[in-house]
Amino acid sequence: MESKIRLLLKSATWQAAGIVTMTVIGYVFTGSVAAGSGIAVAGAVTGFVAYFVHELAWSKVSWGLRR
Repeated sequence: MESKIRLLLKSATWQAAGIVTMTVIGYVFTGSVAAGSGIAVAGAVTGFVAYFVHELAWSKVSWGLRR
């Protein structure tokens, strides 16, 4: 079993890796680090919100749950 601090650190490094990757991809497409960074941050924020809404929706579905 992982400790909570390890899980938190893994989550943070995963998010950082995603932001760096998206910044590079954004830079390749736009030629601008600022635009690439903006794309990366916007993607991270919208991804977080989308995941949260997705989880809220699934919390209302009882299909597949064992009680």
